[in-house]
Amino acid sequence: MDTVQIQTDSKSYDVYIGEGALDRILPFLKKHFPRLTKLLIITDETVAALHLETLQEALQGSKSSVFIAPSGEKAKTFDMFYQALTTALENRLDRYSAILSFGGGAVGDLSGFVASSFMRGIPFIQIPTTILAHDSAVGGKVAINHPLGKNMIGAFYQPEAVFYDLKLIKTLPQAEIRSGFAEVIKHALIRDPDFYQSLVNDIQNLGSLSTEQLRKALVRGVEIKREFVSRDERETGVRAYLNFGHTLGHAIEAEMGYGNSTHGEAVMIGMIFALSLSRELFDLTFDLQQFRKWVRSLGYETNIPPHLLDDRLVQRMKQDKKAIGESIHFVLLERPGSPILQTISDELVLEQLKRFKLQKED
Repeated sequence: MDTVQIQTDSKSYDVYIGEGALDRILPFLKKHFPRLTKLLIITDETVAALHLETLQEALQGSKSSVFIAPSGEKAKTFDMFYQALTTALENRLDRYSAILSFGGGAVGDLSGFVASSFMRGIPFIQIPTTILAHDSAVGGKVAINHPLGKNMIGAFYQPEAVFYDLKLIKTLPQAEIRSGFAEVIKHALIRDPDFYQSLVNDIQNLGSLSTEQLRKALVRGVEIKREFVSRDERETGVRAYLNFGHTLGHAIEAEMGYGNSTHGEAVMIGMIFALSLSRELFDLTFDLQQFRKWVRSLGYETNIPPHLLDDRLVQRMKQDKKAIGESIHFVLLERPGSPILQTISDELVLEQLKRFKLQKED
């Protein structure tokens, strides 16, 4: 079992990564919350069918209720937020209760926002079940979506702990493995060129990832996330670098319709575009052709879906929560491991989108 400690201005907590992490939850609750009254498990339909019974067995009869949301981004709506709060009230949770977030990134975002607002804030614990959640479960960003923008209504609210049981990852479909691994690649590109090179050398097929390969990748990803979050909990500075690939990625997600493209697969296209921009603006020395070839071999799409209009993507980027005064901000790389935040004009973004769509794959 690996343990990564997260230290922020508001809270310090541990991330436990390894097979059997679920067995540590009950002892943790007994030690840290001796006056605990009730638990609310928030999960989604897919995870509930696969793993809810396993979690309840690990809790050994602890008094808990369950709220089951739809799978994916459909969990992050005003309606689901309201229904989850209703469940908490109906089951008489109080200030000595806690919420267990059991699922992927969408469930974590919903659960954390519910926890942050119920009785002005009760404890919650992240129990990720996806690779993607190694990123979203750490750092305290919690939110729901609005039709005009992703993650636009939310808060910074840190969990009490994160329990990442790798046994739960084995049931993930390939699309979700790709989605999560894109964030691993992102962490490597913005912080650790050696880690990036090891991924290129060692990972040739996401369908045959060993538990050990996954463990190492997730631990290093969480460590990199920690470096940025510990220095900048509320994203007023360097934490923004974690948005590498997300400016265009979020726009693609929104234009495709939430749920029609996985987060990580959209972000991968966004990263390729950001790398292309970095070469254009900062003479980044990086073999983008080789990168595209590698990620295509892992199953990623590397082109913007052809039916998405450039003007619409630009408008989505201007509505993104990272935009300031409707100016579009991109995280770019001066070199691998050295990110920079750059304001890009609408005209230049449109020009680069057109050029990007014309770039040959090989």
